[in-house]
Amino acid sequence: MDKLTSMNVFVRVAKAGSFASGARELDISRAMATKHIMQLESDLGTRLFNRTTRSLSLTDVGISYLERCQRILYEVEEMEAAVTHLQTEPRGVLRISAPPVIGATHIASAVSEFLKIHPDLTVEMILQTSPIDLIDEGIDVAICLGALDDSSLVARKMASSLLVVCGSPDYFSQHGIPKTPDDLLNHSCLVNWAIAPKDKWRFKTETGYTTINVSGRIQANVADPIRIAAISGLGLVMLPLYMVGRDIEKGKLKVVLENYLLPPLDVHAVYPHRKYLSAKVRSFMDFLQEWLEHRLSMPAPE
Repeated sequence: MDKLTSMNVFVRVAKAGSFASGARELDISRAMATKHIMQLESDLGTRLFNRTTRSLSLTDVGISYLERCQRILYEVEEMEAAVTHLQTEPRGVLRISAPPVIGATHIASAVSEFLKIHPDLTVEMILQTSPIDLIDEGIDVAICLGALDDSSLVARKMASSLLVVCGSPDYFSQHGIPKTPDDLLNHSCLVNWAIAPKDKWRFKTETGYTTINVSGRIQANVADPIRIAAISGLGLVMLPLYMVGRDIEKGKLKVVLENYLLPPLDVHAVYPHRKYLSAKVRSFMDFLQEWLEHRLSMPAPE
């Protein structure tokens, strides 16, 4: 049996945690998946899985073999990309990860338009709030907001979005309107962990930059909970304009501290380090960059 195919089956079964699930992902029968694994174990002279009627787990050898298989399969994929990098028409499956809000709005809209002009392409979108291993999860492009902590990642800046500080009219009627960044120390500031550093808001003043350590009654790892809390009058938020623009237009939120510039929120596309990008990845990033540059200064589509 083809060794690379068997290795791919092994990786899928190991990641899925069962022969049936791994086989289903590859659109092969469970019996065929089992045959591939048994052939590998026979060639290696050792067991890769501990099998019971109720569970499937990797042996110590299996754990080590999984890591090496993933590396080899990645190298093969990169080699194929090097051979076919002149391919001009995107095709196959493009796997994208993105934060929930921008993923469900601007990125989803961009993907829909991108698919209209590339009929041979299929997209799988994963909306997530925490970083994931691109190679381990098979992600082609990950959309990231703000500063990138991992210097080993290959990133391309797509666009920037304005950040604004805002609150509800009810909140301001009860607590007053902050006139300077220092006034925020006396206000409830709702914190979005997705924007780093999570509890420090940085403003440009006449004398340079100042950083305010903010705090409030609600903190969240995604923006929607604190946006809703701000509309309900529980405090101030610092969020991208594309997220609160509609609320501002409708009078649910009011922007304050407009004379103090906030650093923009950068949007990056992160991808595995490859010398030769496939046509689907290269074309999508080009399309997405143009799409976002014209839209992140506006509210997200409803």
